[in-house]
Amino acid sequence: MLELLFVIGFFVMLLATGVSLLGILAALVVATVVMFIGGLFALTIKLLPWLLLAVAVVWVIRAIKSPKLPTYQRNNRFRY
Repeated sequence: MLELLFVIGFFVMLLATGVSLLGILAALVVATVVMFIGGLFALTIKLLPWLLLAVAVVWVIRAIKSPKLPTYQRNNRFRY
């Protein structure tokens, strides 16, 4: 909701200062892209602890449950 108010206010301010409609649309597109990238960055920072926790859990599970290798794949070349 706050983003919509920002876009409407941005549009009205550019219109009030006498910028052409093409300039307003270009500025709205640029502002939308910048806000989208900023939102993705903020979401990544917000989710970073959970992502690190998931990586740690997978690492621990893989360390505990090591795959069982069949006898012919083991390194037994010195036993005859």
